Amino acid sequence: MRSSVAVVGTGYVGLTTGACLAHLGHDVTCVDIDPEKVARLEQADIHILEDGLEELVVEGLRSGRLRFTTDTAAAVQGRSFVCLCVPSPQADDGAADLSFIRAAAAAIGPNLDPGAVVINKSTVPVGSTVIVAEALGRDDVSVVSNPEFLREGSAVHDFLHPDRVVVGADDEVAAMKMVSLYVGLTAPIVVTDPASAELIKYASNAFLAAKLSFINEVADLARALGADIDDVVLGVGSDPRIGRNHLRPGPGWGGSCLPKDTRAMLHMAAGAGQTMGLLEAVVAVNETRFDRTTDRLADLVGGSLDGVRIAAWGLTFKGGTDDLRSSPSLAVLERAVARGAEVVAYDPTVRADSPVLPGVRTVDDPFDACEGAAALAVLTDWQEFRHLDLDRVVSSLGAARLLDAHNLLDRQTVERCGFTVARLDS
Repeated sequence: MRSSVAVVGTGYVGLTTGACLAHLGHDVTCVDIDPEKVARLEQADIHILEDGLEELVVEGLRSGRLRFTTDTAAAVQGRSFVCLCVPSPQADDGAADLSFIRAAAAAIGPNLDPGAVVINKSTVPVGSTVIVAEALGRDDVSVVSNPEFLREGSAVHDFLHPDRVVVGADDEVAAMKMVSLYVGLTAPIVVTDPASAELIKYASNAFLAAKLSFINEVADLARALGADIDDVVLGVGSDPRIGRNHLRPGPGWGGSCLPKDTRAMLHMAAGAGQTMGLLEAVVAVNETRFDRTTDRLADLVGGSLDGVRIAAWGLTFKGGTDDLRSSPSLAVLERAVARGAEVVAYDPTVRADSPVLPGVRTVDDPFDACEGAAALAVLTDWQEFRHLDLDRVVSSLGAARLLDAHNLLDRQTVERCGFTVARLDS
């Protein structure tokens, strides 16, 4: 069944949501306050690196099912559904700034048709559907929570092949309307109250963060005991109660979601008079992980990074995205620079001489980054790094030393090339 949808905000969540809903056959208008961004989107010039997204935007524009505008009032008038996909910046204590979502709700309120369903897809604290309803100032429209579970780099796939769809609504009719948007997708649908839907989002990300922090500590223990962490992960992850997802050790976790959502959950718990000791430890372990990774790099080059040139591959928080927010790679390099290192870095999405971090110079070629360096640190799990010529890397480096923070490169090839290797578990 084709529905009319407006999407407020064309950031990562908004643009993916709009393009995918148009792909499913709905009539979608995306609205943004930035005229330049809208003009680019109308030409299918997207500002996000996301596999398959550009193709869906092109498809939507050609079919006429996807449009972009700066006119909020016109975008929401006559629409059965309006998705709020606006930012919710976070203070240092984890509190969310809801001013953007309040402003968006206030702007669309007078222009909504009676019976419209406002869908909150922004990640906001538990209880925010009430705040949105108050800002709308309408008792003839419904507000539902429909949290997104999109992984950067595979957001289109995740939207069209979801593990589950969560709908939180106090109004059963509004909930069923919301479910109709996903007709054609095969996934369990969880219909609950708004507060539970909002908490599902935070709890999911907090649990993923816990798995990552746990396996990073196990990797440290494996190193101390002489165990092979890859085999440990295989054995532990084969247990269906645990699973292998998010059991891969690395330099720490980051990105736009996990750090933000774990801090927000701790802030919400404190506001409710609760403590979450386990989650506090999960966050603390991750902070120490950046220091441990930097220590391993220092050990690799003889104990001190002062005056040492380091080549770094990978700056984004994970492979497949151009997102630098809360990147573990940058956290490690920031510590390395503070210890006196000179860093030359390569990332497939970062142009030469981009000001990503003081003390870090970026180049357009991975081999240029290695020229004369005392060691190479692979800090982001870009799959293309697996296929680069390691013999050429050895000839470029000043010394054949490698920190493989994700156990990404083939061990036999690395050993054949004569590297002195440091992994976070060995």
